[in-house]
Amino acid sequence: MSDQADIFSPERSVAAPAPLADRMRPRKLDQVVGQEHLIGPGKVLRRILESGEVPSLIFWGPPGSGKTTLARVIAGSIEAEFIEFSAVISGIKEIKEVIRQAEQARAARARRTILFVDEIHRFNKAQQDAFLPYVERGTIILIGATTENPSFEVISALLSRCQVLILKGLDQEDVLCILRRAIAEDHILKGLNLVVDLRALEFIARACYGDARAALNGLEIAANTVKPDGSGARHLGLSDAEEAMQKKSLLYDKAGEEHYNLISALHKSLRDSDPDGALYWLGRMLAAGEDPLYIARRLIRFAAEDVGLADPNALLIANQAKEAYHFLGTPEGELALAEACIYLALAPKSNSVYLAYGAVQREIESSGSLPVPLVIRNAVTKLMKEAGYGAGYKYAHDFPGAEVGQQHLPDELEGKVFYQPTERGWEGRRMKEKKG
Repeated sequence: MSDQADIFSPERSVAAPAPLADRMRPRKLDQVVGQEHLIGPGKVLRRILESGEVPSLIFWGPPGSGKTTLARVIAGSIEAEFIEFSAVISGIKEIKEVIRQAEQARAARARRTILFVDEIHRFNKAQQDAFLPYVERGTIILIGATTENPSFEVISALLSRCQVLILKGLDQEDVLCILRRAIAEDHILKGLNLVVDLRALEFIARACYGDARAALNGLEIAANTVKPDGSGARHLGLSDAEEAMQKKSLLYDKAGEEHYNLISALHKSLRDSDPDGALYWLGRMLAAGEDPLYIARRLIRFAAEDVGLADPNALLIANQAKEAYHFLGTPEGELALAEACIYLALAPKSNSVYLAYGAVQREIESSGSLPVPLVIRNAVTKLMKEAGYGAGYKYAHDFPGAEVGQQHLPDELEGKVFYQPTERGWEGRRMKEKKG
């Protein structure tokens, strides 16, 4: 037998330890960190487990938020068979084999089977359809995990048979708790004689974007690569954490003052039409570990609030930047955010929509539910017609320019003006056309 064959023979093979993220995976609900809105006392998932009657579920949440962990905890809680299934590498043939196994387990051991489908949004319609009869009959309890909105990515027939539970990205304190627990409890990390700088843990917790798996992977890489000193201790500092996470630490706290300082600087640079300042603060926030989708949301809000109808395309571009980042991720998707940032800075500005909607909200709060004028009510019955619903209504398309003057506000508000357009950009051009 050759040396190579001997090296790879079963007798010589030694199983590698599971990754830290898998070793630290909670086995019971009370060990899970975060998602208190689902697993806290009296919350929906805890009530489901206490009842013992688990429906098919869809977990929708960002990476590393605990979707797989919760699925395993559920299976353990109700003593069900657990079969993990990846939509990336599996098809209808594999689905049928899994169903066969579930039917055998049900017949032989009277055990329920949880089929956990990771990235269920990657299945096409036909593949998702294949689950329907078995979910309907209770052959399997389906738990799907997705980072995408299930309203768009899961077929309606399957969605109607599942309860959707939304998971949130873990906050920094949650991730710190998980990292501290790993250092204190994991038998392999304890054997490394680690001395960990708190700044290193805080950096990992910031740089992982709420992804517990990424945080634990970073800690494991840092712990395994730092060299022991003369006494055998391994001192894990900030620079080691930066190297492991491939990011640099900047002064930033997503829940503290600096977070608000930087987003304020970005917003005001955009409002003041300064593309250089806006781009700089965008870069600072991204480099410091801010969630890019949080920034995308702020850009969309800015497009509606501060650009408004001076450039209606601004809202479309800001929203498309969010979609582009969602599709590409980091780092490629950050360029789309930068493009939107520059566009918004250079766009003409108008806050007329913001002011008009605020005025409407205040009016509604003040005057309450005023009746709809009869002229624009819909007369769907004979009685309504006799009561004057729709009487005298003018159909706009019968008039020049499809514009007609008739009462649209309640009697008490007739003549009131909420929207005051500016003379800037598209808004200004549109108003000049109307006056002309």
